Amino acid sequence: MKKKSAILTALVNSIKNYPWVFVGVIFFTIGGILTVVFPPLIMEWMVNELTAGNAIRLWQVVGYFLVMASGALMDVGKESMVTVFGQKVTHGIRTVMCKKLKVLPASYFKDQDTGNVVSRFVSDVDMIEILFTSGIIGMVADLCKLISILAVIGIKSPGLGLLLVFVLPIIYAITRYFQKRMKKAQLKHRQAVGRVSDHIPDTLRSIRMIHNLEKEDFMEKRYDHWIHESFEALNKVNLYDAVYSPLLIELRALIVAAMLVLAAMTSGTAQFFGMSVGTVVAMISYVTYIFTPLESIGMEIQNIQSAIAGATRIEEFMREEEISIDSDEVIENKEPIVEFRNVDFGYNKGQQILKNQSLVIYSGEHVTLAGRTGAGKSTMFRLLLGLYRPWNGKIFIEGRLATSIREEERRSLFGYVEQSFKPIPGTIAEQISLRDEIITREDVLSSLEVVGLRETVESFDDGIDTIFQDGLFSQGQIQLLAVARAIVANPKILLLDEITANLDSETESRLLEAFEKVSKNRTVISISHRLFEKMNKTRMVYIE
Repeated sequence: MKKKSAILTALVNSIKNYPWVFVGVIFFTIGGILTVVFPPLIMEWMVNELTAGNAIRLWQVVGYFLVMASGALMDVGKESMVTVFGQKVTHGIRTVMCKKLKVLPASYFKDQDTGNVVSRFVSDVDMIEILFTSGIIGMVADLCKLISILAVIGIKSPGLGLLLVFVLPIIYAITRYFQKRMKKAQLKHRQAVGRVSDHIPDTLRSIRMIHNLEKEDFMEKRYDHWIHESFEALNKVNLYDAVYSPLLIELRALIVAAMLVLAAMTSGTAQFFGMSVGTVVAMISYVTYIFTPLESIGMEIQNIQSAIAGATRIEEFMREEEISIDSDEVIENKEPIVEFRNVDFGYNKGQQILKNQSLVIYSGEHVTLAGRTGAGKSTMFRLLLGLYRPWNGKIFIEGRLATSIREEERRSLFGYVEQSFKPIPGTIAEQISLRDEIITREDVLSSLEVVGLRETVESFDDGIDTIFQDGLFSQGQIQLLAVARAIVANPKILLLDEITANLDSETESRLLEAFEKVSKNRTVISISHRLFEKMNKTRMVYIE
């Protein structure tokens, strides 16, 4: 089944949820069109009255200026409504994209650059806002103005209307020429911006390795290359834009000159062009007006092409394969809590890590995975967590396929303690609960009590509501906080990933004491053999 466009979905929802904004856009757009058509007609009548020797009254002049002023007010109202509407749409797009982000498999984040993903949420969605504020709505309004003005010109001056009919295809051909090239250049520019955005965080993340290997020059040249590519693409866009608008201005001047010359040549052409003094004034105004929206359309085409490039990248993101939930298959023997059955897996094709791997773990058992670096110990954790799908074989948890367990069930089923604690912005309580509404303050305090941190945390002025920041806890306390995060939902299975790899003996002994408490009545799977080897109650499993 084909999925709906994220942009179209956000647009429809914005119209449904904020109808007054959409109605405001339509009202002010129509008002802006009318206030463009009427002022030249009023001016034509006033000039003809003057040439006929009739006086112009004050209220007529005031009325003309009021119509002109109302045009400006309509433009202000339209811009305001369009801006609000564009923000509502982009908010909806980001909401849909965030929901999509939650259902993407772990392999997506492994394969995609961070800067590239961020640019889709920030730069590309911002371009969609420009699509509404300075793009498609403005173009529709300008096209309506163009058609209205052409209709009036055709009635008032058939000759000028016919002249414009011949000129407009030329303008259309020029517009199409620039449209195609601007789209290509804009897409190339967006891609280059994504690479530039990704290069900086990648460099900072690997800065020590870069210094150790003395690859500063290489990284600098690489960054210069991306900057240069982005600059070249943007230069092409600016070149097309710089040429397009002056061409339209020259065409406007030529049309006005041709109109006046043809009107003055013979009585026949003068009659065909319909040129009274007032009509000449009105037609010059209309020619100016008709090229103003055309010039705006030139800019709007550029904005639309930029937005299309951004929209293409957004739709590519929305078409990414999602995590598929398998049917809740149950094995006949429900006694093992964890089972790997003939599992084959690798992150990349042709680079297999696990081959025909089988493992059975029973409820309440403590198991340590051992083996050389790269044997697949951490990979087995990721498969168990359902982050990846095995190439072949099956993984069962309590008789259910690991890939059939839904996200909302996982935290109550297993707790995962990583090598390093990854904080989130917020309080100490939020570090443990991860803002899960199901977890109460009592649950947080209870988990802190188990790992021996409750007294420390309650000594702070704001207790568990203290804002977490670097330096608030020692390294050992940070690791205990990670354990509290893992057990707060009272999981049945506890996964420990080399948590003592970088700890001194004193800190490790504190962790040992904590794990003696948290491992009771739980199945524990560890990659750090030092802990449970000291506790003398672990089964060693060697991964080859």
